Amino acid sequence: MINDRLPKFWYGGDYNPEQWDEDIWNEDIRMFKLAGIDVATLNVFAWALNQPNEDTYNFKELDATIDRLYANGIYTCLGTSTAVHPAWMAKKYPDVLRVDFQGRKRKFGGRHNSCPNSPTYRTYAQRMADKLAERYKDHPAVLVWHVFNEYGGYCYCDQCATAFRRWLKERYETIEAVNHAWNTSFWGHTFYEWDEIVPPNILSEEWEGNRTNFQGISLDYRRFQSNSLLECFKLERDAIRKHTPHIPITNNLMGLYPELDYFKWGKEMDIVSWDNYPSIDTPISMTAMTHDLMRGLKGGQPFMLMEQTPSQQNWQAYNSLKRPGVMRLWSYQAVSRGADTVLFFQLRRSAGATEKYHGAVIEHAGHENTRVFREVAELGKELGKLSDQLIDARIEAKVAIVFDWENRWAIELSSGPSIALDYVKEVHKYYDAFYQHNIQVDMIGVEEDLSKYDIVIAPVLYMVKEGYANKLEAFVKGGGTFLTTFFSGIVNDNDLVTIGGYPGELRNMLGIWAEEIDALHPDNKNRIVMKDKVGYLEGEYECNLLFDLIHSEGAEVLAVYGDDFYEGMPVVTKNKFGEGNAWYIASSPDQDFLQGLVANLCEEKGIKSLLNSNKGIEVSERVKNNKSYLFVMNHNDETSQFELGTDKKIDLLTRKTLTGTISLEARGVMILASDMLGDL
Repeated sequence: MINDRLPKFWYGGDYNPEQWDEDIWNEDIRMFKLAGIDVATLNVFAWALNQPNEDTYNFKELDATIDRLYANGIYTCLGTSTAVHPAWMAKKYPDVLRVDFQGRKRKFGGRHNSCPNSPTYRTYAQRMADKLAERYKDHPAVLVWHVFNEYGGYCYCDQCATAFRRWLKERYETIEAVNHAWNTSFWGHTFYEWDEIVPPNILSEEWEGNRTNFQGISLDYRRFQSNSLLECFKLERDAIRKHTPHIPITNNLMGLYPELDYFKWGKEMDIVSWDNYPSIDTPISMTAMTHDLMRGLKGGQPFMLMEQTPSQQNWQAYNSLKRPGVMRLWSYQAVSRGADTVLFFQLRRSAGATEKYHGAVIEHAGHENTRVFREVAELGKELGKLSDQLIDARIEAKVAIVFDWENRWAIELSSGPSIALDYVKEVHKYYDAFYQHNIQVDMIGVEEDLSKYDIVIAPVLYMVKEGYANKLEAFVKGGGTFLTTFFSGIVNDNDLVTIGGYPGELRNMLGIWAEEIDALHPDNKNRIVMKDKVGYLEGEYECNLLFDLIHSEGAEVLAVYGDDFYEGMPVVTKNKFGEGNAWYIASSPDQDFLQGLVANLCEEKGIKSLLNSNKGIEVSERVKNNKSYLFVMNHNDETSQFELGTDKKIDLLTRKTLTGTISLEARGVMILASDMLGDL
């Protein structure tokens, strides 16, 4: 359990008292109490204050802040402050500064500016974590450690080049193996000495937009940089754990952030935490999918919502306010999908610099008489009443969708077939189809055990890693339903094409082979023509983007293309394999097709919708001690309905008993339990 030392929903966020004086500190505590805030994230960017020079450490101000907050019932999520190295360090040890994609050596400034392979940075970051952990190991206020802040960004300096060569030696052992993995006989790139290998940036193999001459080199460099930053996290984590093995350690991830393989990161963190910052036009189901993905990083364990804005963000082109009720609604969306904390960035708005217009619990007005503060305070009261029922409750899903960062990198680096192919969007299309049916989904990596699922979907499984085809075959033979799509089974771990016909290692299970892949502008459409009515699918649907020209090798052809020279060729197939079925969708279909497809798949497996509701109502379920808690959230701007039928439910927020057709106000939330009120 995340919250065992403070067994309730943690409520609060990032707090930077070093930016203010004592009068403001006292006012902050008064307002924190009004809002129900009981956890403050401290010391995230305070390295320069904690260590004014190489030999001096000063934690007196941090001591006073932690003590002052704790005396007023407010606990600490303690940052290590290592996300921004001090100016003196950059001046004295320029090896800490990154070299960017264009090959330019950075100066001091910004953040995330430290080379992950700098010996200086690693030494001082680890030392800072060690000193903090030693100092606060027995302080009762410290609930959780927050290492660094939002790791990200690659470096291309000489230190990284040297470390990259070491990493390659460990991975491949010989230069000959590297040449084979990267297919360096192409364009005369054969390497004979390790120091001939240089990082792939704009000065060598890559140019803007994830375009590269050698996918194998670029793919490995992404693996290496993700691993380098992870090594920095592990250095700090291990230094902390030596002193406080009883206190969990996390780092705030960034959802669908492209540069780091978060499934590898999740294994190394005690708790997954992440920062949720959707835009005003981000699909609600995309945010839901990202929550589910973050939960999936540690096999379904509850996670921390480390940051969200109570009102507006500051870095987008149009920094719109969250409309009244939206902050509460989106907070419950996070809780419904596994969050056991609701934390904000930030608790008080900064007076200057780049985030002074980023929303906060305490606005520049400086008092509690604001819409935002009232909404925060009301949510704090509600969450305080729900903790016993909901914290550490789990999500139970029979459907899984595969998401793999290395597969994503390989697709983005591919030299074709379409610039419009977006891995995240294709994954989201399938997720959204289940979401619209109110079907719970787990987002999983390729190492996850499949035995607990009835349906596994792997959109655009371009890269098939060693052993994964066998794992999928065992799942289907055992009775599972597997579905994959166009541009799948093409390459191995090193982005080398599996020779013998697409979809490579998946061919036997799917019962098809593809001889060509057509790529057209996304505005150019073809038709999916059903041969016969199949459950909820009949007639014609649109498809676009890519079009695999496939032949059946035993698979049942359910639909064919309606146009172009491949009119009449299969586009939807289903292959009986052992006790299960393997589906292949050879193009990118419209949402009407996916709605019918998902309905068919779930009906075959007896998977039922959580609730029948109007469009725009989101439903998610958490289970604890065999008790179900249904979160019903209306994302519409108008009152909408859902059906309970003859079931009787109790809304935990109002304690009212509900049955039949229920109306839910715009942006409203209900949490429904089946238990008698007296048992709650």
